[in-house]
Order: sequence, then structure tokens, then C-alpha cells
Amino acid sequence: MLLFSPSQPPLTFFLPPAPMPPKKVKAVQENTVSLGPQVADGERVFGVAHIFASFNDTFVHVTDLSGKETISRVTGEHLPVFYGFQIASFFFSGGMKVKADRDESSPYAAMLAAQDVAARCKEVGITALHVKIRATGGTGTKTPGPGGQSALRALARAGMSIGRIEDVTPVPTDCTRRKGGRRGRRL
Repeated sequence: MLLFSPSQPPLTFFLPPAPMPPKKVKAVQENTVSLGPQVADGERVFGVAHIFASFNDTFVHVTDLSGKETISRVTGEHLPVFYGFQIASFFFSGGMKVKADRDESSPYAAMLAAQDVAARCKEVGITALHVKIRATGGTGTKTPGPGGQSALRALARAGMSIGRIEDVTPVPTDCTRRKGGRRGRRL
């Protein structure tokens, strides 16, 4: 005797789904990477802050003592590029901190750039800075722009110890002719 007729579909029974096996979770190991040198507590680690203060912009650039080791360089597009795990070069300018072009060389923009540099130095372990401040120099002005002094002041206020302060403006001993012509710039 048939339990179902060929014209009717067979009866189906729904079974509950089988329980899922427990998920395999890998143990996560945390690797801490120290970017700075291994130093004792309270010991000062020096870097070099190169401050270029022109009348159009102010650049604050921190390197190690040799001046060539670079971890990250931040360009105008705010894209960090990593080169290695050595100490450190960080680069900020006043133009990266304000929107208006006329404010790039302002003391406020230089202060913001210097605060970012000081925070990045502390992350890496640099606690003290030698400062090299520079103007345009050459055939241009030999006087640092308005952002130079405020950048230096902001580094000191952010808790960085200041070592030497040096003016490294390039001064020509004999050079090419200055712009402006024989009778000078006429306003």
C-alpha cells in the first residue's frame, strides 16, 4: 500500500540545523615596536629641529643628530611615507595647518606645526632638541620670517628641552646679482 499518491508531493519533515562547531580563534600576539633608541630613565635623547622661516611659509623639520635618518615624512597631502624604524624625521609646515595662503607664514601656523612636531618627537622618544633656524638667505632676506620665533617658543612650551640654538642662514661671500635691477625695486 502506498503512503502517498503520485499526484501529491511526499511529506517532508524539517529537522533543526545541526549545531555549529566552535570557531577556531587564533591567539593574538601583541608585538610592541619601539621606534626610538634604548635609553635609561631620565636620559635625554637629542634630535635636531631645522626651522626654515621665510616670509611665505614656515617649515619645522626634526631629524636625528646626523640629519639624515628618516622614519616618516608628511607631505602637503598629509600622507605619511615610512622608510624604516630608525629615528626620525618629521616635517610640518605652516601651510599644512591653515587654509588661507596669506596665513602660512603667520606665527599661529608655525606654532601649530611645532606642536605637532613636538608630539611626534615624544612618541618616538626624543626629549631634547638642538635648533637650527634659517631664513631665505643668499640673495634673499637674511632675517627669519615671523614664524621662526613662535615655532621655537612652541617647541619649548611643549616640554622639549632646548640645547643649542644656531642661525644657519646661508650668507653669500660673493654671489650672483640680486634681483631688482640697477635702480632697485620701485614701489
